[in-house]
Amino acid sequence: MANTPLWSPTQKQAESSHLHAFMAKCSHAGDDYATFWQWSVDHIPEFWSALWDYAGVIGDKGARVLIDAEKMPGAQFFPDARLNYAENILRRRDDAPAIIFRDELARERVLSFKQIYDRVSQLAQVLKSNGVGVGDRVAGVLPNMPEAFIAMAATAAIGAIWSSASPDFGVQGLLDRFGQIEPKVLVAVNGYYYNGKTIDCREKIRDVQAKIPSIAQTLVVEFADLPDDHLAGTQSFDKACDAQKAGDIIFARLPFNHPLFIMFSSGTTGIPKCIVHGAGGVLLTHLKEHQLQCDVKRDDKVFYFTTCGWMMWNWLMTVSASNATIVIYDGSPFYPDADVLWNFASKHQVTLFGTAAKYIDALKVNNVMIDGRHDLSALRTLTSTGSPLVHESFDYIYKNIKRDLHVASISGGTDIVSCFVIGNPISPVYRGEIQGAGLAYAVEVFDDNGKPVLAPHHPGELVCTRPFPSMPVQFWNDQDGSKYHKAYFDRFPNIWCHGDWMERTENGGLIITGRSDATLKPGGVRIGTAEIYRQVEQIPEVAESIAVGQDWDNDVRVILFVRLKPGLTLNDDIIARIRKQVKEGASPRHVPAKIIQVLDIPRTKSNKIVELAVREVIHGRPVKNVEALANPEALELYKGLEQLKA
Repeated sequence: MANTPLWSPTQKQAESSHLHAFMAKCSHAGDDYATFWQWSVDHIPEFWSALWDYAGVIGDKGARVLIDAEKMPGAQFFPDARLNYAENILRRRDDAPAIIFRDELARERVLSFKQIYDRVSQLAQVLKSNGVGVGDRVAGVLPNMPEAFIAMAATAAIGAIWSSASPDFGVQGLLDRFGQIEPKVLVAVNGYYYNGKTIDCREKIRDVQAKIPSIAQTLVVEFADLPDDHLAGTQSFDKACDAQKAGDIIFARLPFNHPLFIMFSSGTTGIPKCIVHGAGGVLLTHLKEHQLQCDVKRDDKVFYFTTCGWMMWNWLMTVSASNATIVIYDGSPFYPDADVLWNFASKHQVTLFGTAAKYIDALKVNNVMIDGRHDLSALRTLTSTGSPLVHESFDYIYKNIKRDLHVASISGGTDIVSCFVIGNPISPVYRGEIQGAGLAYAVEVFDDNGKPVLAPHHPGELVCTRPFPSMPVQFWNDQDGSKYHKAYFDRFPNIWCHGDWMERTENGGLIITGRSDATLKPGGVRIGTAEIYRQVEQIPEVAESIAVGQDWDNDVRVILFVRLKPGLTLNDDIIARIRKQVKEGASPRHVPAKIIQVLDIPRTKSNKIVELAVREVIHGRPVKNVEALANPEALELYKGLEQLKA
């Protein structure tokens, strides 16, 4: 039943949580989450000031917490503060494990907090010797490996700005991103491993070096075993570091909003936007999410399956500020088999396992059994993001992974490098639902007229009505702020409009039903694509699907593309069962006008399917930045289809 939780914390679990302790410090001992959330959005300055103290932020807080609170954008948190992000994530220098890393060849490295600190000290000196200073940019083209953390931390330590991309980006994708921000130093990998293959990146790096004149030095991480490993005009990352003597780092303490990261929008509808995030906002928001929302404690082991091109990498890196261990894996999550991540998690007793909803969906579709085959006794929390975690995937997790588990479906984005809606360790988990809005995020559901939608199961726009610390500082090269304003504040003045379509539930939870800019509107009625996917992917023959709206006869009709399991062909029986399932499981309005088989579905490098790009292709319009896609060749499958002409 909808009102029967899939999981509830025991009294001991709830009372031992960070959130329980923090609520007591805020004089809210004994309150439920919803009551405390309301207090947090009604008392935003008090909340963030208390969190600074509770989490032990290293730095000078200053006297003021929030000024110009009525302005969005324009509000400023901790305007008098001085801090350094790297000083906070490098707060430990002992011999406990800071990073545990495994690659696709099953090679493992365990680096202590002291080893990481010393390496960051060495690299910071290397960067300074190459002329990098406060406000300069350092770019990384790296797998998710310890050197990525070290390069980012060394950059932040000296007050420079870090930006990264995964090495599977093509040359144009890297130029579209890094060409805009003009890095002084590039940290790049020689090659990497994926799905049993060795991918050589050296020619790509040569092209990027040649086409971005601002790059004065390239440091190469020799990760892949490749012959004749020298790249002209570069330094070896390891040799450059080894030449420096490790010592105490002199951290540049800078204002709260000093730029820390430049991150990029997915870029599937144009050149990527360069989103600048400030050091204080990232640090404080991640401390909140790690400790209060996900209950990360000292010496916990936190794993997230991510690349350096997805915001969850930045999120994961801040785990060190909570004195926990970062656990990272680079490679295919299904090579050599579907047990690879779970073997890794079991061996190192991971306490939080984070992944994309599509990974869970893939396990479910392939009936992978995890429970009983791996020691997951230490695992307390599983987080899922990237796309909505459908009801049936909740069922799969609790049946096939672990019964006593806090499953937190979370959603936010690169824009805020955090989560608007997220889990918490003191409330029950209901099937298909996100537990609630994040603390101190004044999240609402708005209708088209900008009015709050309070009734359950009435979808509307996800908005945030009050300021929060991790709002972008700016967009790069957006001198008058017009691009920034247009991205979030044009729809509803002075209110952040995120672009997600969301509804409340009778349990007080939330469900994301898709991106609002990809929302289908047949007959003028809005339909979230996730509602369709949930039904379609219950059909055994379907591996995955993508739904878009096609302009047709002065209206919009729903087109569903399905990728079937290997060896299967779409036939009238499968089509009929899909239509029946969608009609009965969603509504008659959700039933697609056309169902078409495709061999592949285009997706971004962070594994999100790209409905907007497919919509552009079927209308004969160009997709402006195919470099943002992991499999751009898949778009060819959607061009000039005869089925869409009648």
